[in-house]
Formats: sequence, C-alpha cells, structure tokens
Amino acid sequence: MSRYIPFILFTVFTNAAAQLLLKHGMMQLGPLSFAGVNPILKLLQIVFSPFVFLGLLTFVVSMASHLFVLSKVDLSYAYPFLSLAYVVVAFAAWGLFGEDLTLARMGGIALICVGTVFIAWDGGETGHDGALRATETHPTSAEGNR
Repeated sequence: MSRYIPFILFTVFTNAAAQLLLKHGMMQLGPLSFAGVNPILKLLQIVFSPFVFLGLLTFVVSMASHLFVLSKVDLSYAYPFLSLAYVVVAFAAWGLFGEDLTLARMGGIALICVGTVFIAWDGGETGHDGALRATETHPTSAEGNR
C-alpha cells in the first residue's frame, strides 16, 4: 500500500465534504430562478452564501491536496481513488438529506470499492521500482531516446 494513501483519502473526504456543503447551501437558497434578476448579482448571491462559499473553499483545499498527491504518485493510480468520494457522498446524502440509496446504487458502490482495492494493491508511486513504465515499453518516447 502506498504511503500516500492518507493524502489521497484526505483529498477524497474534502472533495465529498465540498459536495455536501454545496448541496446544503443550495437547499437553503431554494429553487433557482433568474427571472427578472440580474444574473451576475444572482450568481454572486449564490457564490457568497455561507455554505456554498465554504464548499468552494473546501474544493480549493481538496485540489491543493490532489496536486500534492499528483506530485508523488501516478495519475492512473491516484485519480480512480476520487471515485470513493461518490461512496462517501452517497451515504452522507442518504443520512443527512434523506436521499435514496437504492439497490442499484449499493451495487455500484460495491463495484467502486472493489475496483479501488485492486488499484491500491498495484502501488502507484512515481518511479516505483518494478513498475512497468511507458518509456520502458515504447523506445520512441523522449526518455527512451536518451
């Protein structure tokens, strides 16, 4: 297992928290209508409502964490972990907002979790010894031409 898993999971949970904050903020604002309203002012009202603004800030933290992770591990390893945010959001939305958690969604969640376990077993640290690199299989790449 990669030593960067805690950072990846931090990214996942901050991404999920951002989604939940945005949903809560939009629920507080109610249904959107731009009729008879300046769209710029309406957009500013949405962005600067407390929970939406906090959700957007949380996304910034999540993205900063993701950038750190991308500097340490392969994208093809780190990115699929972000699907776990769906798992967190699905259960949290069920518990917090009363959203449906159907059998089909539960099946999808199970598949996401199984797929993430397979990816986690693979490793994924950039420069990991024993990992098959594209440059090793394609001698025409920039690194292979050295």
